[in-house]
Amino acid sequence: MTDIRSQIAVCTLCADRFALTATHHAPRPVVWFAPSARILIAGQAPGARVHASGQPFTDPSGDRLRAWMGVDAEDFYDRAKVAIVPMAFCFPGYDVRGADLPPPPICARTWRASVLASLPNIRLTLVIGSHAMRYHLGRTRTVSEAVRSPQAHGDAIFALPHPSWRNTGWIRKNPWFETDVLPALRACVEKVMNDD
Repeated sequence: MTDIRSQIAVCTLCADRFALTATHHAPRPVVWFAPSARILIAGQAPGARVHASGQPFTDPSGDRLRAWMGVDAEDFYDRAKVAIVPMAFCFPGYDVRGADLPPPPICARTWRASVLASLPNIRLTLVIGSHAMRYHLGRTRTVSEAVRSPQAHGDAIFALPHPSWRNTGWIRKNPWFETDVLPALRACVEKVMNDD
């Protein structure tokens, strides 16, 4: 069987769907994981800048996420350490008003279980945004509740708001995120990155 990464890289399941969006773009799956990875970033979907670059989180959201984790770009983009597996591998596009479209569910249904099974060494999972939270944590909590109670998910999972600058208001309204959650997150990331 062909490596799952190669199969995803040529996926065109959503070609017709993307052609109907305001952006009229073609699929461009952004595949960024290796079996040896220790940290899983379970996000939402690539944005327009990532669609152009072909590399995940090459935008202000990525800068913010790396700061939250306390890692530099070199470690963040080391696939041997960090797997970046969003709920959809392609940019979903914009609607007619310019708003982000949600990740197409067919992507997760088609690929997610196989991808997660191909990552046997994951020791820490960062679940980012509501779409990923629904998949990984279920629908039992709001984003704020999920983020505020990391211990409820076990030592190996952190729920995080999306690092988009659109969430700056949420971060300001919830100062506990920066004072309580981020130091614990950074400590976990450092331990997982440096343990042999």
